Amino acid sequence: MTSEPNRADLGKDPSRVSGMFDQVAGAYDRTNDVLSLGQDRLWRIAATRAIDPKPGERILDLAAGTGASSVSLARSGAEVVAADFSPGMIAEGVRRYGPQAPGGGIPNLSFVEADATNLPFGDAEFDVVTISFGLRNVNEPKKALAEMLRVAKPGGRLLISEFSQPPSRAFAGLYRFYNDRVLPLVARVVSSNAEAYDYLNESIRDWPDQRTLSGWIREAGWDEVAHRDLSFGIVALHRAVKPAG
Repeated sequence: MTSEPNRADLGKDPSRVSGMFDQVAGAYDRTNDVLSLGQDRLWRIAATRAIDPKPGERILDLAAGTGASSVSLARSGAEVVAADFSPGMIAEGVRRYGPQAPGGGIPNLSFVEADATNLPFGDAEFDVVTISFGLRNVNEPKKALAEMLRVAKPGGRLLISEFSQPPSRAFAGLYRFYNDRVLPLVARVVSSNAEAYDYLNESIRDWPDQRTLSGWIREAGWDEVAHRDLSFGIVALHRAVKPAG
C-alpha cells in the first residue's frame, strides 16, 4: 500500500479526497470531456431531462464540482444549490458563475461547501436532490442516501448519475481495457494531476453494479426506485421518490 496522497488507497478519507479534487479543479471539466470522449456532455443532458426541472423548484445538486451540471438545471428557472466538499471546486464554480462572474453570473445558482453525509440543510427543503458522479467518492454512501432523503420534501425526487458496470461481458472487457491502459496515458497528457485520475479509475472499477445501488437506495427509505443505463451501462441513471407520508 503506497503512502502517496492522491491514489485510490485514500480509503475515501474526506479531507484527502477533497484535497485531491482541489488540485484538479481548474482543468476538471475539460479533462473529463477528453477522457470520456465527449460522452459526459450527453450524460449531463440525460440527467437534466430526467430531473425535468421546473421554475420555482428548489434543487440540491451534490458533488456539483465547478457547477457544470448545476448551470443546466438553473437555466430552467429553478433555484439550484450547488454543493461540494472540495473548497477548490466551489471556488472555481463561484469564479465562473457567481456574482462577480462576467455578466453577473447566474442569480438563481448558489454554491455551498458541504459533506454529503452531514448536509447543512433542514429537513424537507428540496423538491429534487441529485448527485452526478460523486456518490462513489463518499466514504459512507448509504449514510449520504439517508441524508438526501432527509432534506427532500415528501414526494421529492432523487436522481443519481453514476458510473456503473456494463451488463455485456464483451463490452465490459473493452471498457476495462480503456480504463486500465488508455485512460492513464491520456490523463498524463491532459490532466493537471494524473494520479488523481488513477484514483478515480480505481473507484469506478470497485463501485457496485446497478442492482446493488438500487438496493441501497431502497434501504435508505426511497420509493419507486428504478434505473436506466446510458452508453451500454458505463453510466446508469437511478431515480427514486421520497414517500409522501
